[in-house]
Amino acid sequence: MWASRWYHRLIMGENKFVIVGGNPLRGEVRVGGAKNSVLKLMAASLLTPEECLIHNVPRITDVKIMVEVLRRLGAGVTWEGSSLRVCAGEFTSREAPYQLVRRMRASIIVLGPLVARWGEASVAIPGGCNIGSRKIDMHLKGLAELGAEISTEHGYVHARAARLKGTHIVLDFPSVGATENLIMAAVGAEGRTVIENAAREPEIQDLAAFLASMGAEVEGAGTPVITVTGPCDLKGTEHTAIGDRIEAGTLAVAAAVAGGEVALAGVDPRHLGLPLEKLREVGVEVEEAEGRLLVRGGGEYRSVDLATLPFPGFPTDLQPQIMVLLSLAGGTSVITENVFESRFMFVDELNRMGCDISIEGHHAIVRGVGALSGAEVCAPDLRAGAALVLAGLAAEGETHLLDVYHVDRGYENLEAKLSSLGADITRVGVEEEPIL
Repeated sequence: MWASRWYHRLIMGENKFVIVGGNPLRGEVRVGGAKNSVLKLMAASLLTPEECLIHNVPRITDVKIMVEVLRRLGAGVTWEGSSLRVCAGEFTSREAPYQLVRRMRASIIVLGPLVARWGEASVAIPGGCNIGSRKIDMHLKGLAELGAEISTEHGYVHARAARLKGTHIVLDFPSVGATENLIMAAVGAEGRTVIENAAREPEIQDLAAFLASMGAEVEGAGTPVITVTGPCDLKGTEHTAIGDRIEAGTLAVAAAVAGGEVALAGVDPRHLGLPLEKLREVGVEVEEAEGRLLVRGGGEYRSVDLATLPFPGFPTDLQPQIMVLLSLAGGTSVITENVFESRFMFVDELNRMGCDISIEGHHAIVRGVGALSGAEVCAPDLRAGAALVLAGLAAEGETHLLDVYHVDRGYENLEAKLSSLGADITRVGVEEEPIL
């Protein structure tokens, strides 16, 4: 962890958020494009030599890293406002290097498209947020079933196949990344590929829509069984990414913990079915309309129990944020984490702010405390960092959140969006004392 912090301070500079709590949030804000969709659409652009134009792209760290991954492979990538133009006419490399992949786990997603189009690829074994075991075994097993020869050496995964062959794949778990990688690989395979126990997330459906607009035959996206018929002669396309449901959920919880009334534009409420239901159970008012949400916070909140599960279950990426809200509710709540075993790493930081949370295995026991107090805390990962921002909005006094580069990986100008709603949050540089 300290090596990672040193690296980011050296390369990106160190910033922190200074948050003064107690201000209700009011107004309207637009949710950005979905990080977990855009990264995969960028990877899918490698499947065609023609130009792809992707709209609604957030300028976040993870997207910038993926831009560098594509450029390192030889693709032309240019920004046009909030759009990205990608043209992978020729590749100068078939290797995604460690210095980029270590900074973002989703880089592994280029493996499937590279093998499908060029018959070989090398990708460094990925890094990313340290929130538990997120092995790539299912990616590699599925590619092997499609006919790729897989080897790992010197920290890299190597995949080769003269021609991938359609097959029947049953995933051990509905992994989003494995489902996406195998869909893209299957587009270049001969014959029919069936993926059972596939992930059902909205981002999977967005990828399938993108591929369909390129000429691919993908059926069943959004269900547990996805069928891909290949090989497909893919063309360039133009596509608008879906809104980021996790950013929308984060801002909805922000309105709940800070109080006030916030309208969220650019989000499909159907992508947040269970989280919105849980917010209502807690006592938050939520109104849904086409492409937008209205959230009213304040008043007395009630404890609830919840468990994280793959979509349409409660998303693990919103678990840290709702933990903050439940800390302000009356009674005791139990959160069961079923996706990432180390997702409770940030609990000690919340307890520094006055929360009363204890961990028992993969359960978090959250006892409502009614009020939080500002403190100096550190973001250990992306979603935990967002949760600590929300805790700062609700806390009495001043909160200093360090290591905000984690937050920048998934949220575009989060402090500016919250400030536009009335939050007192400022990004400032950190001057470290020299080590004597």
